Amino acid sequence: MTKPLTWQKSSFSGGGTGDSCVELAHPTTSPTSIHLRESDTPTTVLTTNRTAVHALLATLKNGNALPG
Repeated sequence: MTKPLTWQKSSFSGGGTGDSCVELAHPTTSPTSIHLRESDTPTTVLTTNRTAVHALLATLKNGNALPG
């Protein structure tokens, strides 16, 4: 049986029970993967790796525009 994911809300989401936040989960079955989702559409999950999440967060913290 697969263990359910434990989702963690972004600290910028203001906490509470609102449905407008980004959540992350780290699956135990894949140590290099990270899952991302929005609370208002929890069935849509993006799977990426730690390097990509780190680059995204660094870009956002520096106030830089994302490529594309």
